[in-house]
Formats: sequence, C-alpha cells, structure tokens
Amino acid sequence: MKYSTLPAMLILILLTGCVRFTIAERENLVYSANYGEVANLVESEIRKTGRADSAKLRPLCDAYSALKRYDRLFDCCDRLEANIRRGDKYGIDLDKTVPYDPTFGYAPREMYARGALVFWEVSSWPFVLRAQAYLELGQYTRAIEEAKKAYVMVPLSGMEKTTQIRVLGVMGLAYALNGNREKALQAAHRLDKDDFSLHGISTIDRDVALARIYLGLKDYPRALAVIRRDSTAWETFQELPRDFMLNKCLMETGQVKEAKAGYDTLLQLPQTRDNGGIYWMILFDRGRIEEKEGNLANAIMFYRKAVDIIEQERASINTEASKIGFVGDKQGVYFRLVNCLCANGQFGLAFEYVERSKARALVDMLASKKDFAVKDGDNKAVQALLDDGVKTEAELRVRDESIDKSKLRSIEIKNRDKLIEQSPELASLVTVHSFSSADIQSSIPANETLIEYYYEGKDLFIFVLSRSVLTAFRSSSENLELEIRNLRTSLQMPDSEGYLELCRRLYAKLIKPIEGSIKDRNLIIVPHGALHYLPFNVLCDEKGYLIERHNIRLLPSSSIIKYLRPSKTPKQSSILVFGNPDLGNPDYDLKFAQNEAIEVAKSVSKSRLFIRRQATETAFRKYGKDFNYIHFATHGKFDPDDSLKSAILLSGDSENNGILTTDKLYSIKIDADLVTLSACETGLGKISNGDDVVGLTRGFLYAGSTAVVASLWKVDDQTTSELMRRFYNNLSRYDKREALIQAQLQTKSRYAHPFYWAAFQIIGNEK
Repeated sequence: MKYSTLPAMLILILLTGCVRFTIAERENLVYSANYGEVANLVESEIRKTGRADSAKLRPLCDAYSALKRYDRLFDCCDRLEANIRRGDKYGIDLDKTVPYDPTFGYAPREMYARGALVFWEVSSWPFVLRAQAYLELGQYTRAIEEAKKAYVMVPLSGMEKTTQIRVLGVMGLAYALNGNREKALQAAHRLDKDDFSLHGISTIDRDVALARIYLGLKDYPRALAVIRRDSTAWETFQELPRDFMLNKCLMETGQVKEAKAGYDTLLQLPQTRDNGGIYWMILFDRGRIEEKEGNLANAIMFYRKAVDIIEQERASINTEASKIGFVGDKQGVYFRLVNCLCANGQFGLAFEYVERSKARALVDMLASKKDFAVKDGDNKAVQALLDDGVKTEAELRVRDESIDKSKLRSIEIKNRDKLIEQSPELASLVTVHSFSSADIQSSIPANETLIEYYYEGKDLFIFVLSRSVLTAFRSSSENLELEIRNLRTSLQMPDSEGYLELCRRLYAKLIKPIEGSIKDRNLIIVPHGALHYLPFNVLCDEKGYLIERHNIRLLPSSSIIKYLRPSKTPKQSSILVFGNPDLGNPDYDLKFAQNEAIEVAKSVSKSRLFIRRQATETAFRKYGKDFNYIHFATHGKFDPDDSLKSAILLSGDSENNGILTTDKLYSIKIDADLVTLSACETGLGKISNGDDVVGLTRGFLYAGSTAVVASLWKVDDQTTSELMRRFYNNLSRYDKREALIQAQLQTKSRYAHPFYWAAFQIIGNEK
C-alpha cells in the first residue's frame, strides 16, 4: 500500500476538532467552525440520499459534539459505531481526491491512500466523542468506560499519537474528577513521557490535557508549571479557559495579588458573563480573596452573585470541566456564604441559603430525570412545562451563535415561574425554589422546635427555630464523620457497650451547645451530610438517652415542611402489607419478616396482605392508593453510588421486575398517611457534598406519604417483628411519632442494647 503525505499540523487540527479536510463543502464549513451549518448540511444530505455512511456521520457527530447537542450526539455515535461494525470505517468520502505533496516526506498512519484516494479510519471515534460528552455531563464513570474503549481501538485504527492525547486527556481528567488519583496520575505520566512531538509540531494539545488533569487533581503547582513551560504555544488556546486556569493556579499557589488582578480583568469581559460555568467560579474565588482579606461585606456580595449564577444553570453547569479541567465546588460556595452571613450576624439569611444549598443538591441529583408524577395542577399543562424546560435547557447548552440565548433565558424563567405556580412541589425538584426563614417558622407547630445542622470540614452550624425565634450556633465537626461511622459499627455489635462513649461525644457536639434554646419536648431534626446516618435517639449524657426526654421526627430539609399534607384521619384505618417476597434465592428468605407481615395485617381492621410470590411491585402500584398505611417487611438495597437506584426488593412478574427504586417512586402517586420500611438499610441514601439524602424515604414522601418509618442498619428479624406489632397497636392511642417512640421504649425494656430498638426513625409528619 502506498501512503500519501499530509502536513502533520493538518492531522493534529483534524483530530482536535478545530478544522477538517477541505475536500468537500461540509469540510470547508468545519474548517470555519460553522458547526451549525455542518449539521444542517449533513442532515440534508442524509435525507436526500437516504444514506448515512461514516463519511457523513463523522463530521455530523463532530458538529453535534461542538454544539453540545448531546441528545443528537449519542444517537449519531451509535449509528457511526454500527457502520464501523459493518465495515464502513472510513471518515472521508472515497470519491474525493487530495493532491499529492512530496514536500513533507512523512506518511502519517492516520491517513491511507490507494493512489490519489485518501481516507481516514474512524473506529475509535464514537467512543472518543461519547467519553468527551460524558465528561462534560459530569458522568465520570461512563466517561472512563468510553475512553477505555477508545484507547483499545486506537492502535487498530493507526491513530497512535494525536488521538492518544485526546483519549488519555479525557480519561485522566475523568479519573481525577471521579476521585481516582492514582489512575489519573498514570494517564498524566503516560502523556508526559511518551513522544507526542509530531515531528516538531507544538505539543500544546498534550500540555493542555496535562494541565487539565492536574487541575482536576487540584495539584496546582504542577498545573501552573505545565501552563508556563510553553507560554507562546498556550496563546493559541481559548482565551477565557486559559486565563481562568492560569489565575486559578496563581491563587491556589499563594500568588493572590496576581490572581486578584487577573480575575478582576476577566470580570470586565462580556464573554465571561456569557459563560456561566466559569463566571460563577471566578466570583467564588474573588469572594474567597475578600474573605481572607477580612472584607465580609464584599465577600458576601461575590458569593451571592456566584449563587445566583449557579441557580440559573442546571445540568449544563459541568460542561466547562473538559475545557478547564476543574469542576467547582458549588456546595462550597453556599457554605462560605453561610459562614460569612453568620459571622455578620445575618442568621435568617444564612438559614435560607442552607435550604437553598439543599435544593440545589436535589436539583443536581434529579437533573437527568424527566418523568415525574404530577401530584397537583393540570397534568397536561405541567408536563408541557417540563418538556419545554428540557428543550430550553438543551438549547441554552448549544454553542451556536445563531441562537438568541437571552430570549431562551427569558423563556426559561417564565416556564419556571409557571411551574412553581401550577405544581410547587414538583418545581422544587427541578429548580432551586426555597422559602424565607419566616415562611418556614410559620409552618412549625407551636409545641415543636426545629433543629437544622449544616457542616463542612471542621465547622458545624446549628440553627434552632421556633415560630418566634431563630438562633444560630457554631460547633466543631472535627472527626464527625469518623465518629458516626464508628458509632454505627459499634451499635451493630449487640454484645458490646463501646457505643456509649461515642454517644456521649456526639451529644456534646450536637446537642450540648443548643440545650438552652430547646424549650419543647417535641423536636424536628434536619440532618446534613453524615448526620443522615446517625440515630439521634441514642445520643446521651449523664441524664440518659435523648429518646427518654424528647420526641424526635426528621425531615430531609426544612422546606419540605411546606409540602407535607396533613393526615386524612380516616374513620377506619387500613393497611397494605408486603412480606418476605420470593426473590428466587432461599438465602433471601425472611422467616420473621413473613410472620411480622401476617401479625401487622392482623393488627389493623381493614388490611390486605401479599407474601412470597404475591408480594409484587405490580400489587403495590395497583393498590398503593387505596390504603392509608403501607408496610414493607422485605429486603432493601442501598446503592451508595446512585441513590436513585436504592430499592425495596419485591417479587417480579410479567409487568414489573420487582425492584422498587427511588427513581420509580418519583413517578408514582400514592395516598398514604404512613409508609413503613421494615427492611435492611432503607433509611440510607446517597450523601454527596452538602446533600440532603435523596433515598427511598424522600421518594415515598414525594409519592404522597405524609410520613415514612425507615431503618438505618440491618435489623434483627425477630425483635423488629415485635417492635412493629407494638407500633401499630400504639397507633390507636398515639400519633405516629409517639407510637414509634413508645414501641422503641417497650422494646428497649426487653432488649437494652440500641441495636434492637434504635434503627428506626420517623421522617415527615407526626400526625
């Protein structure tokens, strides 16, 4: 086979997405970076010819990637991959010719020729583009998976240099942002040691990839060294990403004066304000500088502006990561703002931003979910608003100068306002919409005190609210997560009393500082972070356990109090019970859970019981609206990497697989006063940086239950069966919270160790 020769720079540019071959009209458009026109032209070609070969799909996929049209990109990549599997693996039309130029004397393996016919092998390209897209969408595990596939394909397609840079850069950055430092450094080392000189051409692409990885690892000295080692070449890199990377490194390496001046210059540029993904990070860093210099008012101003930008953006906010190698800590902005507001004595406003931080965390977690159940408002109208929101959000992310972004932003704001008006609870899941501290206080019952925790690093803030008073306290969260982890381990060892010292230590951090402000027996506790894993009832001092002095219920956030409907107070209680479903494995049989289900069903006058093969997800969907109590005596599954996949395990059938995930619950409507999850680990949910837990309990509250009783650890079958029978018997005399507490105290009188009685807690309304 003969090889034609092409300038190596052309090969480099072709693969980095800047320009393409100028051998056809679409290639000329790509050369001018007119990706919108590329997409229109190729789409038109495919419609006219009915053919979508790889020569057309390659530039089309590239255009979608550049435009950030992810919905179209993934479909395009799938089609391109299917073509490649059928043997159509060349990205240049075979009927186009390229003049032979003998000047360079270099035959790149990326290009092959038979005579004057030139074509480009694209076997790795679908994986490269998917990896880049998943990185931009913040789905780092999937980005790594696709980059690995691309890396395997690279030698097969002959693209051993320029494509390796892109693949290793994406892979290394995805590892860095996913927390795998070792793998990220391996990718960086490979980039740095291999010969990517491309016959004397600048190594700017390699250095940009390296700098991104080091920024992702927050190794700022190394990133700065890479940025500075070829300053002339770096001038060719995009101005705003380059300047942000430089000033970020300067700031983090102690060169604050230079960073401050650089950031102030960037804040004056119109293109900065148009790039929300970088704009809010510059504002955040400027706030940090002002805070360090003791200028609280200025710091608060910058932080509030940063929060405003964060809350305007939704799923698109991570897309800058691939350009700058850095995903800013959005929750960190809220925490620094709360810290400054408390230091400035603005406790009410600080509390509001705590709630807004939790709302933002919830929005981030649910950003990819679209099929929500519409519980209030006109179903069709609300669904239309959701669909419009998805479409507008996608258009705002598109990089096409022909699109009027200001008009789209106006449409987006109007849609949000309409959604809040028509379906406020659903709006709270997809937009940051919080209430004022006065609104929250007005919803607190007269005989209750609300306690909300918020921490980061070694700083812990505790807000105490009643209808008339809001106060804030600062405590230490040093070793908090470790102590909670150790306590949970100790609590699951019923032959040990090692838990007592940890209970006292946590009491001193969490309750002692606010004792003087707690005036009521009834408490609402809103945990934060690892505190969602903590059974507050077991905290103790020399006077005994907290459960012996206070009636506690929990909320995932204070704002949810506005959405919890009152109980129906039916004339006759009714219960739907699921017990010991047949999961196809004898090891999963729960003998006492089945007995528990039978006894619980007997304890309520109107009941319906499903056990073994009949305990299906289909039965829950069919009958969930007809009963005011729903009880699950089953296995639960906690997914620490994706809490929306945490699940109650039921029997599968021809209609449903039996895995009742949190994700499904947001699409289901029930009408229950109480859901009891007498299962293993059902109270656990994903705890990300600053989140409220989006686990099964939050899902059931949205689905329509006024309260959820859930377990924090793998519970003992027999004692749980006894506790649950007592709980339902108590419901005829007490409200839900008191009924559970009395059942726990009764169980405690027989089994003193908290392992047997402290796992369950009530989330939601007490009545």
